[in-house]
Amino acid sequence: MTVRVGVLGATGAVGQRLIQLLDPHPSFEITTLTASDSSAGRSYRDAAKWRVDSPIPTGVADMTVQATEPDSVPDDVDLLFSSLPSSVGAEVEPAFCEAGYVLSSNSSNARMDADVPLVIPEVNADHLDLLEVQRDERGWDGAMVKNPNCSTITFVPTLAALTQFGLESVHVSTLQAVSGAGYDGVTSMEIIDNAIPHIGSEEDKLETESRKLLGDFDGAELTQNSVEVAASCNRIPTIDGHLENVWVETEEDISADDAAAAMESYPSLDLRSSPDPLIHVFSEPDRPQPRMDRTLGGGMAIATGGIRESPFGLQYNCLAHNTIRGAAGASVLNGELLLENGYL
Repeated sequence: MTVRVGVLGATGAVGQRLIQLLDPHPSFEITTLTASDSSAGRSYRDAAKWRVDSPIPTGVADMTVQATEPDSVPDDVDLLFSSLPSSVGAEVEPAFCEAGYVLSSNSSNARMDADVPLVIPEVNADHLDLLEVQRDERGWDGAMVKNPNCSTITFVPTLAALTQFGLESVHVSTLQAVSGAGYDGVTSMEIIDNAIPHIGSEEDKLETESRKLLGDFDGAELTQNSVEVAASCNRIPTIDGHLENVWVETEEDISADDAAAAMESYPSLDLRSSPDPLIHVFSEPDRPQPRMDRTLGGGMAIATGGIRESPFGLQYNCLAHNTIRGAAGASVLNGELLLENGYL
């Protein structure tokens, strides 16, 4: 089955990654691209400053960019991938759902809404059925699923692997790449020879989204996990790849070997974009590293290493490619899950 798809916010950094990942995808056919009013009516080649590390797909380059509104998208589009700024997404995404479109969205708006599934398929695929609650409560023919923040995606799969030991508290300090702020997000004068120990609203996203992702869904209501999470977020001068230092306290005693085995054996899914293994465990204490390890599993794997026991619980480092696993790839994977579960 080939699904006709569109990309909302197609000219931005995540929109470009989406196009790069969707163009060769055997299940998805790009038929519609939208962007801001200043880009609408222009060819995609002219509207987008293409910055992705592969040539712009020939089948997309000459497509005409549409305005980001339901009336501009053909009725036969089965799935929309959204990479809109959250301020825009908060306004227009519900309008698309009301018009009957299904959205797999990377935008941060509505992630914590009680009836919006926030999904990492390998962690909480069952939460997707919140869409039934969402449609009942909102009267939508369409639906909206979200993937979490790029820094949240990096460490939550490792926590999911450790839930068998009883999670009590988590402390995480992030070292986040500049691409996470978008092309114009951090100037060179700010970040070269520097580190910025604050990223607006990022700490809150890690602390709240992680508890929702690890929560339990009973078919009608989602109960968040009770684990306490504290985060500190830092911007560093790497291009791609968020590296995170994590300390975990568990109810049961857990050795470094137990943790490594749990992460190594944590299952992937039988979906095209889900890597096997999902979590790559390094024995070397100085890995993972962004430049060397961010493209594991096509950029969709989580890398971890430096696992050891400490006075503050289990300690380890983890890494993910923030614009692939942490953004565009996560949305594509959620699209595959929607297709697998009959929502398209």
